[in-house]
Amino acid sequence: MDLSNLKPAKGSVKKSKRIGRGQGSGKGGTSTKGHKGAQSRTGYSRKIGFEGGQMPLQRRIPKGGFKNINRVEYAAINLDVIQSLAEAMNVNKIDHATLVQKHLVGKRELVKVLGRGEIKTAVEVHAHKFSDTAKKAIENAGGSANLIA
Repeated sequence: MDLSNLKPAKGSVKKSKRIGRGQGSGKGGTSTKGHKGAQSRTGYSRKIGFEGGQMPLQRRIPKGGFKNINRVEYAAINLDVIQSLAEAMNVNKIDHATLVQKHLVGKRELVKVLGRGEIKTAVEVHAHKFSDTAKKAIENAGGSANLIA
C-alpha cells in the first residue's frame, strides 16, 4: 500500500442529496421544506430557546435572589496555613506581602484569617479581617492579630 492507491473506507463517502433540481429528481417543488411558513423561507433562523410558540423554559422559571453590589469578598486563610508558613519560612511576622509572595492570595485581594486548624507559634499576623476564633487562637499562642486599614 502506498499513497497512489489509497481509498476511503467502504460506505464512508456518500453522495449529497441534490435538492431543488426539478420534479423528476423527487426532491423538487418545495425542496424538502414542506409548504409555506417561516421555515420554508430563505434567511430563516430559529431563535435560541424557541419552543414552537410554547412559553420557553427560560421564561417559565421564575427569577430568584439578588446580587449585593456592596458585598466585600475576602480570600480565606486558615490558621493551619499560617502555622505551616511560619514553620517553613521561619518567620514570626506574616503579612499580605508574604501571602502574595507564596501565591496564597492575589495582590489586590483582601485577606480574612479563619480559625480552622491550630497555631502553636507566636506569630504577628497582619490581615484585613479576622474571625473571632482565629483571633483568640493567635493571641493564646502568644502572637498578635493586627488589622490592615
